[in-house]
Amino acid sequence: MMRTILALVGALFVGAAAAEPIDASRIRVIDGDTIRIDGTKPDHRLVGFNAPETRRAKSEKERKLGGRAAARLREIIRGGKLDYAIVPCSCRPGTEGTMACNFGRRCGVLKADGVDVGRVLIRERLAVPFVCGPTSCPKMRAPWR
Repeated sequence: MMRTILALVGALFVGAAAAEPIDASRIRVIDGDTIRIDGTKPDHRLVGFNAPETRRAKSEKERKLGGRAAARLREIIRGGKLDYAIVPCSCRPGTEGTMACNFGRRCGVLKADGVDVGRVLIRERLAVPFVCGPTSCPKMRAPWR
């Protein structure tokens, strides 16, 4: 438990230190926890939370909630005052950037007006907390299934 808390605090600190302003026009929402920047891959998995799937949803309930989460993330992004930081993914050493690590996606923290977008989605019950350790993540919690 303490390692998880320290990893989260460390990720937030790194994200805050390296965060830079980003214009909303550079961001395309893939789903409630994944974005594409400047129209190029790899996509970026937003860390600290898990949102329901849209394209690979396991149920109609998940697909609908995933659509709402993605729409809300688009709305937050349109509001502007965005900061983004790439952070290390929680993968085995040597696998970052490969399919073995987060499906090849980068990891990052997106803030709108100083607030992590994941916190907003969690507060609005469109996502759940999802905190990984330094080299692995717990089993995915998906209460919407």
